[in-house]
Amino acid sequence: MPGMPYRVTLIPGDGIGPELAEATRRVLDASGVAFEWEVQDAGEGVMAKYGTPLPEHVLESIRRNKLAIKGPITTPVGSGFRSVNVTLRQTLGLYANLRPARSIKGLQTRYEDVDLVIVRENTEDLYAGIEHMVGRDAAESIKIITREASERIARFAFDYALNNGRHKVTAVHKANIMKLSDGLFLESCAHVAKDYEGKIEFEDRIVDNMCMQLVQKPELYDVMVLPNLYGDIISDLCAGLVGGLGVAPGANIGTEASVFEAVHGSAPKYAGMNKANPTALILSGVLMLRHLGEQDAAVRVEKALREVIAEGKATTYDLGGPAGTSQFADAIIARLG
Repeated sequence: MPGMPYRVTLIPGDGIGPELAEATRRVLDASGVAFEWEVQDAGEGVMAKYGTPLPEHVLESIRRNKLAIKGPITTPVGSGFRSVNVTLRQTLGLYANLRPARSIKGLQTRYEDVDLVIVRENTEDLYAGIEHMVGRDAAESIKIITREASERIARFAFDYALNNGRHKVTAVHKANIMKLSDGLFLESCAHVAKDYEGKIEFEDRIVDNMCMQLVQKPELYDVMVLPNLYGDIISDLCAGLVGGLGVAPGANIGTEASVFEAVHGSAPKYAGMNKANPTALILSGVLMLRHLGEQDAAVRVEKALREVIAEGKATTYDLGGPAGTSQFADAIIARLG
C-alpha cells in the first residue's frame, strides 16, 4: 500500500506552462508515488486580478506544503514586474539552485557523456536587486556577497557531492578582479572544503576561464559552486552542452521549502498548441522525487523518459519526433507500466 500522499503546490505558469505542468503531473502520478496537487496560479495571467504576479496566497501554499513544482512564468525585459523566480527564491529563502546537465542519448549535440552539476547561490550577489539611478544618465547596482551565504552554499555543494557519489567541487569566481566580494566567496568555499578533505577534491576556476574550459573539455568537471550571477550564466552554458534549456531541470532548495522548475521560458506563441517539450519539467519532477527520498521512482521515471527520447518515435518536434506534449507524456507513462 502506498504511504500518505505528498501534498505539492502545482503552479502551471504562463504560455506553454499549463500543458507542461499537466504532462508532468500525469507522469509523476504514474510513478507509483502518491501526490495530492494543490494548483495555484501565478504570473502574467493573475496580474489584473491581484495586482501582482505572485499573490500572497501562492506563497502561503508553498510554505504550508513545503514543496512546489512550477511551470515557466513570463518575465518582461527592462520593464514590468520583477522576476517571479527571483522573488520566490528570496521570499522563501530558497538559497540553493541545483541544475544538473547530463547528456541524453538520442539528442544531437556536440558532446557525449557530459555529466555536470551546477550549484548556484540563490539569494544575494547582483540579484539582490539593490540598484538605483545616479543622476539621469547612470545606474548603479550593488553586489552583495556574505560569508554566511557563501559558506552555506559551499556546504550544500560538498554535501551534494558526498551524497551522490560525486568526486570534485570547483568554486567559480572572479576574485582576481573583485578581490573583496568574489575573494570572500572563494575564501568561504576553501574554508568549507577543509571539512571534506580526503573525501571530495576541491579546486577553483576564474569564471571566464571556466567558460572556455567547459566548452573545450567538460569531462574534467563535476560539481561547480558559484555566486548567483555566474551560476545563472554557467548553468545555461552547461544546458547548451547537453541539448538546450528544453532538457534542463532545476531545483531551488531552502530550509523551509523547495521549488522545482523548468528553467526555460514560457514561449507564449506556442501556448495551447500541444507542441512544447515537457522534458525539463519532468526531469525537475525527478529532482523532486530524489529530494523526497523516492529514489526508485526517480530512477524509473528518468529511465522511461530517456528511453522514449532515445527511441525517437514519440518525441516532440524540437527533439525530431512527431508527438505532441501529451503524447510524449503518454509514451513515458506506458514505459512506466
